[in-house]
Amino acid sequence: MPINIEMPKLSDTMTEGTVVRWLKKEGEEVEIGDIIAEIETDKATMEMEAFDEGILSKISVPEGGKAPVGSAIAILLEDGESEEATTPSAESVPAALPNTPPAAAKALESAAATVNKSQTPAPTPTDGERIKASPLAKKIAESEGVDLTAVSGTGPGGRIVKADVVAAAPASSPAPTSSPAPAPAAPPAPAVAPVPAAISPVAEGADQIVELSSMRKIIAERLLTSKISIPHFYLHLEVDAAPLMALRKQINAQSEASHGNKYSVNDFVVKALINASVTVPEANASFNGDHIVQFAHVGISVAIAVDDGLVTPVVKNAEQKSLLAISKEIKEMAVRARDKKLAPNEFDGGTVTISNLGAWGVESFDAIVNPPQAVILSVGGIIEKPVVKDGEIVPGLRMNLGVSCDHRVVDGAVGAKFLGEIKRLLENPALMLV
Repeated sequence: MPINIEMPKLSDTMTEGTVVRWLKKEGEEVEIGDIIAEIETDKATMEMEAFDEGILSKISVPEGGKAPVGSAIAILLEDGESEEATTPSAESVPAALPNTPPAAAKALESAAATVNKSQTPAPTPTDGERIKASPLAKKIAESEGVDLTAVSGTGPGGRIVKADVVAAAPASSPAPTSSPAPAPAAPPAPAVAPVPAAISPVAEGADQIVELSSMRKIIAERLLTSKISIPHFYLHLEVDAAPLMALRKQINAQSEASHGNKYSVNDFVVKALINASVTVPEANASFNGDHIVQFAHVGISVAIAVDDGLVTPVVKNAEQKSLLAISKEIKEMAVRARDKKLAPNEFDGGTVTISNLGAWGVESFDAIVNPPQAVILSVGGIIEKPVVKDGEIVPGLRMNLGVSCDHRVVDGAVGAKFLGEIKRLLENPALMLV
């Protein structure tokens, strides 16, 4: 029985995915646990693992193509199974989506009609015919001494699955528990025709059409919702960064001689944000309809720029981690974010967000709140400028900080206290090391 390889749901907000790259080719053997493709979700590009074994008979969604979660993107055959077995059922014929060209939509409708006329029930295995059973069902049958020719399959097309073998096993034999049973293949959802290249030039000197990636679509939707539905207000402070830069220089000199980690300015700002979120718990909160949730732990969502957008992986339970642990974790997440190797659960648990554009020469900016959080810290670059100190104009190092707040959760006084605590810690950075 052909096995549909379906578009997996790799994040809680994912509705469709893009096949970035196939790591297996048509005709190649696939083992359980093999990484067969890279899938772009709304948050990152992730690896897709095989849950069945066989031969990759057909790839129905090519590289660059999109498909809804649960739809068939490829077909897997068992050893010796005929290509003819891949004739699709009526349900597996892709349905036209709203943006499908008229000619393609008509072709899909015609294919569905043809399949409906020719569809017949799956035949029952006869003498000499190969029994259709999942690899796991075959292994269990062999170990339990079950004759598969006497077992009726309840899987798609009469395929024998684990539950059928367990039910047919002798009553004295306990059901095997060493391996989970693969879920019966659900009827595939409509597939989607491949999209054009990300940038499609019309003619020399003409405008270009840039197709939205899954990530860019979600960014657009979430930030529009945030800006429309959340009453923002913004606060700014200027921080004396000289003490921070002096301590950073001293720590890095010692650090390179020991564990080799080099601390960035952002590491210290993140640590200050964590400590301030503990000191001012009213800011480490979220609006939830008729009540406000104050979080028990601090999860720092770190905004990282990638090729096609922005991702915000989370340093979880950050209040329990040292400056060294935080520095290493952020560096490692940034590398994997740019390599599109972040896992779905690494985006969960954020309670406050930091966005730092200092490396791009930006002095100050206002960020958009990252829902369902109530605050986001915006960090500008450290600028050398003249400042007044003890009545005299002297050289100084200054850094602008801003905080954008959800006014349903955070009032002006709370926001000012929160931002002021971050400033206090950065101007007295040794306090963050005790």
